[in-house]
Amino acid sequence: MTGRKTKSPIADFEKRFAELEKIVNRMESGEQSLDGSLADFEKGMALCQVLRQALGEAEEKIRILIDQDDDARPRVFEPPSDDD
Repeated sequence: MTGRKTKSPIADFEKRFAELEKIVNRMESGEQSLDGSLADFEKGMALCQVLRQALGEAEEKIRILIDQDDDARPRVFEPPSDDD
């Protein structure tokens, strides 16, 4: 091992999500060849997997932070009443 840290999927979430949106838009346009659509589909599926992993990591980090701080426990939101 070289001691280098591997980059977390969370770090490039927005960039990867934007890339996935471009792929979806290209595929929805219907102007690609079958080979191009297949390549985009494969890349899109790989991006989905990475994005799911990133969301899972983010969710776990949030759980850890909430567990460390009792004041951060989720509560039901109640909007102010009109009587105030």
